[in-house]
Amino acid sequence: MNIQAVTQDNYQELIEVWEASVRATHDFLPEENISELKPLILQHYFDAVELRCVKNSDDKILGFIGVSDSNIEMLFVDPAHIGQSIGRQLTEFAIKQLQAQKVDVNEQNPKAIGFYKRMGFIETGRSELDGQGNPFPLIHMTLT
Repeated sequence: MNIQAVTQDNYQELIEVWEASVRATHDFLPEENISELKPLILQHYFDAVELRCVKNSDDKILGFIGVSDSNIEMLFVDPAHIGQSIGRQLTEFAIKQLQAQKVDVNEQNPKAIGFYKRMGFIETGRSELDGQGNPFPLIHMTLT
């Protein structure tokens, strides 16, 4: 698996990976929040980050990462491929090639917090609200 740049032509496939991944890993998010986020991500957030993805031999996107200002803003892996080192590969790439040093993780997603701890991040703070002002606390983490 190699890490590739993403173009706008990939956005529809990315949003499908995002939605499947969110539904598999963010069970605390109500349907209305997913419905509100989806168009924002597709129309605005993808353009605001440097995106990279991992594709399989059939050119299907298995996972992607988005970085802005040394912050990992998004990391999502197709649920059928979670646990296959795709997230680790993308995170290592983001650290080494995109200078990622920080990440905010939903407090209700302990598996993601554990993943980033294994990648070398430590908890450095907490916010009561997420980036959209919703009551989903964020754990701020920084690379050690």
